[in-house]
Amino acid sequence: MRKIAFFAPVILAACSTVPAASAADAPVVHGETPGHTCVADGTDQFIGQTRSDEVGARITNVSHAAVLRWAPPGVMLTMDYRADRVTVWLDPANKITKIRCG
Repeated sequence: MRKIAFFAPVILAACSTVPAASAADAPVVHGETPGHTCVADGTDQFIGQTRSDEVGARITNVSHAAVLRWAPPGVMLTMDYRADRVTVWLDPANKITKIRCG
């Protein structure tokens, strides 16, 4: 009986609620970076170019994405959709073949 009395406050504390955070303190939702939503319009200009950090930065800038994902041949990718991500597919020679958001 003493053990129950000792652990009761701990158990009740686990049931307490946390005050709601303000909009400024809201956590980032997976797949959404505030101010970044990928738009693939205008990224076709990079098709055929060779993979490089500079080209990747330009693709990220043009697409307004927060996350750049390279997709070399033979690599499995996750199927989760992220509105803030741009995916760049490559051929065996590291040439860009396709660019899509998500």
